[in-house]
Amino acid sequence: MKSLTSRRARAIMVAVAAGSLVLTACSENKGNTSGTDSKKDQKQAAQQSKAITYADAAASTGPAAEVAGAKSGGTIEVYQEAGLSHLDPGQIYVSDGGQVANLIYRGLTNFQEDGKGNMSVVGDIATDAGKSSDGGKTWTYTLKDGIKDQNGNEITSADVRHTVERMYAEFIFDGPNYLQTWLSGPKYREQLKDGGFGKKHLPDSVLETPDDKTVVFHFDQPRPDLPQTLAMSGYSIVPEKTDTKEKYDKAPVSLGPYKISEYKVGKALKLVKNDQWDPKTDAVRHQYVDGWNFDFGVTESTQTKRLIADQGGSKNAIQFTGSVESTQIQDVITDPAVNKRTIKGYQPYVMVLNFNLDRVKNKKVRDAVTYAVNSKSLIAGEGGAYGGDPAPNLFAPTLPGYEAKYDPYGRLKTPSGNIEMAKKLLKDVPASEKKLVFAYRNSENEQKRKVALEDALSKVGIKVVGKEIDAASFYEQIGKVKNPYDIYVTGWGQDWPSAGTVVTPIYDGDQVADGAPNYSHVNDPKVQELIKKALSEEPTAAQKTWQEAHHYILEKINPAAPLWYAKQFQLYGSNIGGARYSTESSYIDVNNLFLKS
Repeated sequence: MKSLTSRRARAIMVAVAAGSLVLTACSENKGNTSGTDSKKDQKQAAQQSKAITYADAAASTGPAAEVAGAKSGGTIEVYQEAGLSHLDPGQIYVSDGGQVANLIYRGLTNFQEDGKGNMSVVGDIATDAGKSSDGGKTWTYTLKDGIKDQNGNEITSADVRHTVERMYAEFIFDGPNYLQTWLSGPKYREQLKDGGFGKKHLPDSVLETPDDKTVVFHFDQPRPDLPQTLAMSGYSIVPEKTDTKEKYDKAPVSLGPYKISEYKVGKALKLVKNDQWDPKTDAVRHQYVDGWNFDFGVTESTQTKRLIADQGGSKNAIQFTGSVESTQIQDVITDPAVNKRTIKGYQPYVMVLNFNLDRVKNKKVRDAVTYAVNSKSLIAGEGGAYGGDPAPNLFAPTLPGYEAKYDPYGRLKTPSGNIEMAKKLLKDVPASEKKLVFAYRNSENEQKRKVALEDALSKVGIKVVGKEIDAASFYEQIGKVKNPYDIYVTGWGQDWPSAGTVVTPIYDGDQVADGAPNYSHVNDPKVQELIKKALSEEPTAAQKTWQEAHHYILEKINPAAPLWYAKQFQLYGSNIGGARYSTESSYIDVNNLFLKS
């Protein structure tokens, strides 16, 4: 698989530095009251981590199940700190864009969840999650009848082909590339440089559209995760007739329940009902409210204050991908009336302290650091128990097959650090190897992380030399293979509920390249062997192989010290109905929302 630079993952990592998607500022909650809330989160996570099922045509037929008490009418106000990077589906690989996408776009498949954490992949514009043959190398999709874009044009297999082929174009640079690399290899752009806008197209041996209703994907090896891949926002349908290439980012065409009526980049976005959307064809979405008004530039602090006060328009408002600002957490949780207007749950992100294996070659040093780091002090800056929990391993609780008790370095028993074990490991290590260069972003929160790491590692005799990097170019700098840093904090979230979207991007030796997310430069034959095996297996069998790879990576290589699991904690207005945590997005589920009055 080609190197995947996960913009969704990068967005969370950059946002963590800026304090926009997870809780980052200091709070009175010092991380020592995890108790009841963490146990609830862990129970929810266990439900979330169940294996994904692929639905048949009956489960993929609309309309979506009615939400209890749902009413029609009104406009939901959306508070959001940052503007949207993109609206072109092919460019969407971040959480905020993905949330918006589910309101205005549709793909071949989509995720459906029941509110208890159970998820399945259903057919969206396709009749089902897909039919595989040839041992999983061939996948066939049949399009539903009555699928139209906002202009009334019926969607055909030609539009699906166009959607796939345009992902090869050079102007598409921020979206996912799983499907393209699976179809055409790592250098997929060379196979179709103009993105299918000219006379050349992908051969039928790769992508076949025998009639207006049928789409067939042909791969050179089994691709059991394809239905989940196609459910990514980046593969939402772009109708061929209305594709304006680079300009499409500013004025895209809708297939979903809402369409864009006004868009001021970085300032505001207004959505209204799309009268061409037919609920009978959609098993996931609703069209309860008349519209959505997005107000960009509203800080998390202001969002939280407005929603706590719950006055005027704020009663109809939600946090979209923002969280309760950490210094106001106590104001929320100590007021029952406010606290009941929250959603909580694990995000898919694991925060780790990466080791540059080209520089920190002594595993004793890596193990010692892993034992010594103080997750508790780091989590305190994230909002305590509401911002995260100590991570015992490299897999998030949201992943199928997550092992809650897998803790090879005793991180759960000693979240503040096992100083004695670290000192023991470092006893015979030369002084020259006890000096580590730590790259960190030039943000207030990263400065706090630097202090916490310096404090923890100094206790075991390791000197931390801080090197400040501009937050905007942080990942560009640490993403260079020949970078001059020993350690750096990063985070990663799965692209869909499969450990393959974690192990492959960040621990695959083929991903050791400038700009690739294998920040530790792991390149191990055993890991490569297990990746190859897992990618050819069905999800249930692959789950065990991914676990084997995980154990090997963490115990035998130890490329990164697990620090904490990020959590979500959001607030919404009192007139919002149908609010629940979304297992798939790790934010409020926008599909079920309505206004109570």
